[in-house]
Amino acid sequence: MLTNILFWSIVLILVHNYFIYPVVIFFISHFFKGNNNLTDHNYSISIIISAFNEEKVIRDRIINISNLIYDFNNLEVLIGSDGSTDKTNSILIDMQNKYPWLSVNLFASRRGKVSVINDLLAKSKNEIIVFTDANTIFDANSLKNLIRQFGDKKIGGVCGRLVLSEPKTKLNESVEEKSYWEYETFIKKYEGRCGVLIGANGGIFAIRRILFKPLPDIKPITDDIFITLMIHQQKYKFSYEYDAFGLEDVGYEIIHEFNRKTRFSSTNFETMFHFKDLLLNRNLLLSYAFWSHKILRWMTPIFLLIIFFLNIILWNGFIFQMFLFAQIVFYSLSFIGFIKRKAIVKNKIFTIPFYFSMTNLAMLIGMINFILKKQTPFWQPIPR
Repeated sequence: MLTNILFWSIVLILVHNYFIYPVVIFFISHFFKGNNNLTDHNYSISIIISAFNEEKVIRDRIINISNLIYDFNNLEVLIGSDGSTDKTNSILIDMQNKYPWLSVNLFASRRGKVSVINDLLAKSKNEIIVFTDANTIFDANSLKNLIRQFGDKKIGGVCGRLVLSEPKTKLNESVEEKSYWEYETFIKKYEGRCGVLIGANGGIFAIRRILFKPLPDIKPITDDIFITLMIHQQKYKFSYEYDAFGLEDVGYEIIHEFNRKTRFSSTNFETMFHFKDLLLNRNLLLSYAFWSHKILRWMTPIFLLIIFFLNIILWNGFIFQMFLFAQIVFYSLSFIGFIKRKAIVKNKIFTIPFYFSMTNLAMLIGMINFILKKQTPFWQPIPR
């Protein structure tokens, strides 16, 4: 009896996390009015970029920023090179000579993104901080659209829309990353409407500078989620701006995506322990979103293992037999998707199960690394 209850409880949690929660947050969002305090105020802005070996993209990134529609008298761009060993530093120095608003900071040794962010924030002087990545390309209007929501004094952070594009190669191994990201974007949009967006897109988001506190650099954290939760902890809203968007290429090799997800899984758990108070917060909607979109989602690999082994124990009964059969078929399709991952023509029957299984395997390994304290303060960027 207890085994049955445990089995179906876990199944319900998984169904809730991936299917029910997006629908619930969508309907709840309609009880919240849109931000009627949009402003054209010309805020002073500091754009922060941490870079490591980004010679292939950093020049284009700076040129992209130079083409943004904004008053550059109120803009500064701080880029920190985290011990880069390629041509990144020489490119940055060359670009700094061309743009007076560009501040280049070259760090001799590699310490990790968090340390670079802390150093750049200490040097920044403007009222709005915009975080972005070296490989993100902003739409020309993204900056002014991103900050217009700060007309609402209750909003402490705004997340922009990150659009993933397919890599320019026929040999890509990207598997449903773009489709999954569109699903995530749907959730973020309606969480943002409620003011409870849980994890900002690292490539494009902004916060009020007065709300920033130095990030812990002793143990690895997921910086974008950490900063988002930092804003919530100070009882400010974190919103979403659909019309502020940036472009990034999908990772084109599964092994690199796998390693990235593994590390993020590890750092996500470290991040969670810094914000235990948000798990049972007075803002019940915030806690509900935190549990549903993050905590229970991060626990999915454990849930999948438990229901599989419980299903073997609960073999008697037609429903349980069909359920076990469905799991075996799903994982078989995942394996076929792995075998066919380099095929030019993709079939979602195989790629969706493979992507889901690959993601959860990465999260499981990341969880183990967290328990064994094997996280590192930095990671190898995905090859451009």
